[in-house]
Amino acid sequence: MKCPFCGNPEDKVLDTRIQKEGATIKRRRECLQCHSRFTTQELVIEVYPLVIKKDGRREPFQKEKILQGIQVACQKRVIGLDRMNEVVERVSKWVIERFDHEVPSKHIGRQVMKELFYLDDVAYVRFASVYRQFKDIEEFMNELAATRNKDDTPAFELTPPPG
Repeated sequence: MKCPFCGNPEDKVLDTRIQKEGATIKRRRECLQCHSRFTTQELVIEVYPLVIKKDGRREPFQKEKILQGIQVACQKRVIGLDRMNEVVERVSKWVIERFDHEVPSKHIGRQVMKELFYLDDVAYVRFASVYRQFKDIEEFMNELAATRNKDDTPAFELTPPPG
């Protein structure tokens, strides 16, 4: 690590602290030339696959877009932002674990639906109605029926095949 005071690349680590459940490491360092002390921070860079949209376009994965969709679905519901962010983190982790380079947007939408199914009935139905673009009232009613009994599963495949 290069000293921010004199530019010397040689230093020694005085203290190391793990933060944020191991996702970040802070190190207190001392320059071996000018003896100045400084702090560095290391974090894991998560590389997400590209998202393949319905029309074939590819764009970078964005947690913010998932959060926006969840916020719209949860509007006027008693669901805190922290719970919505937890859903975003679970979906993001799911994407990283299952897809290397590209992920179809429909798989992300299905995973968000799965999370909302167990989080809130109304948010789930709102998201599903936009995501699935129901063709008629019968499809919509089937989705509503699945939410009445949480022992049931949603009317879609819960776990898409990897790849």
